[in-house]
Amino acid sequence: MAKAITRERAERIARSHACEHCQEYSFKKLVVKPSSPAHKAEFNEAWHAVKICGVCGLQQEMGIDAEGDIVYVA
Repeated sequence: MAKAITRERAERIARSHACEHCQEYSFKKLVVKPSSPAHKAEFNEAWHAVKICGVCGLQQEMGIDAEGDIVYVA
């Protein structure tokens, strides 16, 4: 099994995913934190990202697993 991705890599993955509403890549706020035990158990999530779009203002949450795959966007 490969080594888990770093926080910096998780931030890069979160930034590379466009806003679900307006499809822009500009974010005025991006916070990446380790996942909670509940999210880790339910989604196999390693990192939890919260993003606020810089264009339309949509707030999104994203789960990223230890290999760098996006497991959900809400």
